Amino acid sequence: MPGQGLPLRVATLLTGLLECLGFSGILFGWASLVFVFKTEHYFEELCKPEALLMGNVTGPADCKAQDERFSLIFTLGSFMNNFMTFPAGFIFDRFKTTVARLLAIFLYTTATLTIAFTSADSALLLFLAMPMLTVGGILFLITNLQVGNLFGKHRSTIITLYNGAFDSSSAVFLVIKLLYEQGVSLRASFIFISVCSAWHVGRTFLLMPRGHIPYPLPPNYSYGLCSGKDTTARENSTAESEKLEMGSKEVPPAKEETPGPEQQQEPRSFWSYALSQRFAWHLVWLSLIQLWHYLFIGTLNSLLTNLAGGDRALVSTYTNAFAITQFFGVLCAPWNGLLMDRLKQKYQKEAKSTGSSAMTVALRSAVPSLALTSLLCLGFALCASVPVLPLQYVTFILQVISRSFLYGGNAAFLTLAFPSEHFGKLFGLVMALSAIVSLLQFPIFTFIKGPLQNDPLYVNVTLVLATVLTFVHPFMVYWECRRERSPRATA
Repeated sequence: MPGQGLPLRVATLLTGLLECLGFSGILFGWASLVFVFKTEHYFEELCKPEALLMGNVTGPADCKAQDERFSLIFTLGSFMNNFMTFPAGFIFDRFKTTVARLLAIFLYTTATLTIAFTSADSALLLFLAMPMLTVGGILFLITNLQVGNLFGKHRSTIITLYNGAFDSSSAVFLVIKLLYEQGVSLRASFIFISVCSAWHVGRTFLLMPRGHIPYPLPPNYSYGLCSGKDTTARENSTAESEKLEMGSKEVPPAKEETPGPEQQQEPRSFWSYALSQRFAWHLVWLSLIQLWHYLFIGTLNSLLTNLAGGDRALVSTYTNAFAITQFFGVLCAPWNGLLMDRLKQKYQKEAKSTGSSAMTVALRSAVPSLALTSLLCLGFALCASVPVLPLQYVTFILQVISRSFLYGGNAAFLTLAFPSEHFGKLFGLVMALSAIVSLLQFPIFTFIKGPLQNDPLYVNVTLVLATVLTFVHPFMVYWECRRERSPRATA
């Protein structure tokens, strides 16, 4: 890493971290924003007159229709968070960084201004604003993940750090709620967020590349403030050479002979990776673990209400504890990337004597991370299934660690296991397909409330068994690496 470009790269890293922490995933602090919306009487006309009259000094009575409307907005926003990652990734791959970020800024600014000038009479505009806010945020995350390429051996650590910041950004709505309680209006808060778009624009042109940040970095690579006229051409050349390199190092599929040198040089298409066994098992791993997290968050209030015997003060205490733990995702996520980076360095040293390919080294470094994430989710699932209220503090801790490891590990695995020119599309595809699986949370919730009469035991047992299935993914990756190393060891 040239010393001359180090300050610029550190500035890119830190401002990218701030961008992810303050803007990218704020939708997941939705519960805090709903409190403000209810205080501002959003959708209150849906409540029956009797419900409004039942309010007392402890707060307004529950209104089922109002809560369902807020739940529907969140469901739409969270679904778009995953599903729209695929077209967002395509835009990033096809039109590159500057165009993707300008689109993100447009969507984000439009969304925040819409929320700022929305009132109880125009609350339906939230159905438009929240999905736009979500898509803008995910584009910020995708364009920032490439910053890890600037720091070589710390690449996975930075990718997981950014994903952890995405999780922790849910605290932004909590800050807005606290400011609201201190007299700062909702409109003022969102206008301030809208004004921050000027900072996003400045960062786009001064601290980010016009194209993609290549990996590995070519000599004397420059971008942003230090970019020269030939930067784009150099990035394209590097990307093409990397494409050939990754194609030559790709592990051959099972029951096929190892291709010759000429065939090894031939790059593979996007769909050859998207339809591979490696990608399929990664999709199963992500979808099952993510389903557990979404179902837990969506049914948390009902779970705590049952365990607390209807004590609203106790439910509030545990709900606050859960919200606070979510902020620490940014501290948990980098440990996963650090584990992968350290193991990759270790296996690279071993590869010099064994002759293992760079792809095999990368995949071996991901195996412990994948297995640990599955283990954390299994622990979280078991604790969530035990109907003991104090145990839920442990559940909250395991949940935030598991969620941080899940999304950071997902992005890091895709960068290690597949060519970088397909990262945006593969990242978007796996998130979009897992979003479809996550829609199962609604029928599962309906099944618990209906036929199971609010007893989730059988559902929990089924999901715990499904979580055990996620251990197949790290095993298959390990077996693939072992199969690739065996012929070299024999030779």
